[in-house]
Amino acid sequence: MTETRYLQPGWTTQHVFNPLVQWLTRRGLSIKGSRELRVRGRRSGEWRAVPVNLLVLDDHEYLVAPRGQTQWVRNLRVAGSGELRVGRRVEGFRATELDDDAKVDVLRAYLARWRSEVGVFFDGVGPDASDEQLRGIAPGYPVFTIEPAA
Repeated sequence: MTETRYLQPGWTTQHVFNPLVQWLTRRGLSIKGSRELRVRGRRSGEWRAVPVNLLVLDDHEYLVAPRGQTQWVRNLRVAGSGELRVGRRVEGFRATELDDDAKVDVLRAYLARWRSEVGVFFDGVGPDASDEQLRGIAPGYPVFTIEPAA
């Protein structure tokens, strides 16, 4: 697994599933913690939006990129902040990317919550995997801890 891992979404995900989840989330219906992530483009500076799953674990909030080095990951690394939206509620945040050793518990919790949705992107690794297995795949899965913007 390399740090440049990226799985491009298929046509159905791009044109049906993601737009549907985003439409519902914009109208205030969060599906299992879904949010609309808004982050400024690293080149254009324009707001970009994508549906994400917000993980709450031990009073901390996390964003996990199951597809790897996506555009939102690249944009968030540069911007360092963004917004999460459900309906009319918009929360600004600051993001800090976790190092690989800190990802183990987050990846396990993420898989426990959304395995049916994202398990296919984890190549057979599930929430019951050993710490070593999760640490081994960690470089391919960016994880950010988010905190409310000041």
